[in-house]
This record gives sequence, C-alpha cells and structure tokens, in this order.
Amino acid sequence: MPGERYRLIRSAIADADIAEIRAYTLKTHGREAVKIYTRLLRQAFKDILADPYRPGSKERPEIGEGVRSYHIALSRERAASPVKSPRHLILYYLPTEHQIAVSRVLHDSRDLARHMPRTDIDRAEAFDANRRTRRAEEDPGGPGR
Repeated sequence: MPGERYRLIRSAIADADIAEIRAYTLKTHGREAVKIYTRLLRQAFKDILADPYRPGSKERPEIGEGVRSYHIALSRERAASPVKSPRHLILYYLPTEHQIAVSRVLHDSRDLARHMPRTDIDRAEAFDANRRTRRAEEDPGGPGR
C-alpha cells in the first residue's frame, strides 16, 4: 500500500533480462538510447517500490494469484523519457509484507505466463493466500455481510 516501506529484490533472471535489453538497445539504437531506456527502467522500479499496487499495475491471475505486472510506459512522464513506445513489462510479486520480488522484465509481446518461473508463481500464490486469510480474520463479517 502507498506509504509503506518496501524492499525491491530483482531475480538473477530479471537482471539477465535487463542486460539483454541493454545489449539489444546498444546494438540497434546506440549508447545514448541505452542510457535513456535504463533511466526509464529505473523510474519504473522506483514507481513499483513506492506503491506495488499503483494505478496501472495489473493483477495477473492468468499467470498466478498474487502476480502483478507494470508496463514501463506508465513511468515515461516521471522519467521525463523521450522513448515514444517503451515495450517492456515488469513481472513481480510480494513474497512478504515488505518485499517486492521482480521475477522478469519482458517485451510486451511475449507470452508472460510461459516465461515466469514456477517457483515465483508458487511464492506469489502462497503470500496472496496468506494475505487473504489475514484480512478475513481481521474482518470476519467480510464485505457485504
């Protein structure tokens, strides 16, 4: 939730995704483009860190309960980025109350469910189930009762 303090953890696979994005950008668009796109990625991570449930982030139940995505295009304004059409999504979940785990950084045309590690999906689902249980215990009447 907004105002809470979170710690962002990137998986080794997410770091490899970023390295691949940077290498491709360097090869196709040059060194300056790498700096610009990296700045945009950093802003997207800051935005998720500020509020993992921020407007524009999406729940991804088709991948697994508790899995979320955030399109880096949503951070363009805050990054003052000249990138017209950023094409990457950040896949993440909350393994604990105060951690955000970035699983992958993928091109938005990829099959997201196919590329998210099963262990990350399991962790996301476990935390989401625990969170729902705690909320139900805090409010036994539940909504609409």
